Amino acid sequence: MAGHTAASRRARALRAIFAAISANVGLAVAKFAGFILTGSASMLAEACHSLADTLNQGLLLLGRKRSERRESPQHPFGYGKERFFWAFLVSVFLLAGGAFVSIYKGIDTLLDPQPVEHIGWAIGILLVALFLDGMSLIVAVRSSTRRGKEGWMAYIRRTKHPEVPVILLEDSTAVTGVLVALIALGFTAITGNPMWDGIGSIVIGILLTAMALLLARETQSLLIGEAASPETQAKVRAAIAEDEAVVEIVYVRTMHLGPDELFVEAKAVMDPAMTVPDASFAIDRIETRIRERVAHVRIISIEPDVPRRNDPDRPRFEAD
Repeated sequence: MAGHTAASRRARALRAIFAAISANVGLAVAKFAGFILTGSASMLAEACHSLADTLNQGLLLLGRKRSERRESPQHPFGYGKERFFWAFLVSVFLLAGGAFVSIYKGIDTLLDPQPVEHIGWAIGILLVALFLDGMSLIVAVRSSTRRGKEGWMAYIRRTKHPEVPVILLEDSTAVTGVLVALIALGFTAITGNPMWDGIGSIVIGILLTAMALLLARETQSLLIGEAASPETQAKVRAAIAEDEAVVEIVYVRTMHLGPDELFVEAKAVMDPAMTVPDASFAIDRIETRIRERVAHVRIISIEPDVPRRNDPDRPRFEAD
C-alpha cells in the first residue's frame, strides 16, 4: 500500500509537470508573438513569465531524474536532495528571468511611454492564456492530495515533494499575472494612456518576486534538512518505546534525505541486564518495527545507552 501511494504521488507530480510544460511552451510563443505585434510591456512581462515557467518545469524534471541515481562513495546517503536543489534554482530563475525583466520593462515604459498597437490581438492572446493557465492550475490543485483539508499554503509548507507546490505557485501566479495584464491593457485601450501598460508590467514583476522569495524560503528549509512530520515522529518513538528491551528514549531525530527518503537517528537506554547479542537483536527488532510503520524510512541509526543517574550533561532531545 505504501509503495502504491508513493507511485501514485509520483504519477500525479509528473502529470502536473507535463501539463504545465505543455501549456507554457505554447503560451511563451504566443505571448512573444503578441509582444512583437503590439509592443506591450505587459505582454512582454507575461511572455518572460511563461518562458521562465517552461524552463523551471524542465529543471524539476531534471532534478527528479538526477535524484534517482544510486548512492556512491562520495554520496553514501544518495541523491534525494537533488530535487530540493533544483526546486531552489527555480526560484532563482523566476527572480532573475521573470521578475527583473518585467519590472525593468515596466519602468522603461513609464519613463518613455510608447503607444500600444493591436490591443485586440493582445487581449485575445491573454484570454487564451487565461484558459490554458487555468486548466494547468486545476491539474496542479487535483495533484495536491490534502488541499481540501488544510489549504494551499499549509500544503506547500507541509509537503516534502517540491514539484507540485512549485507548479501550484507558478500557475496561480500565472493566472493572476494574466488578469493583471488584461486589466492594464483594458485601461490602456479605454484611456489611450500607455502608462497603464507599464504599471501592469511592474505589478507582474512584483508578483513574480513575491513567489520567488516564497519558493526560496520553503526549498531552503528542505535543503538544510527538515525533520519528518510530527505524526511520523510519533510513530517512530512508539516503535522504539514498545520494545521490551527499551528502558527510556534519550532522543529521536529525523531528517529527510529526499521527499520519500527518511533518516532516523535515536538513542535509547537499554535494559542493563542484557548481553551485547541481546541488545543487537533488540535493535534489529526496533528497526524492523519502524520500517513496518513508516515505509519511507531509508536509514536507521540506533545507539544503545545505559542508565545514568544525576548526570546533568546528558543530552535530552524531544523529537525534532
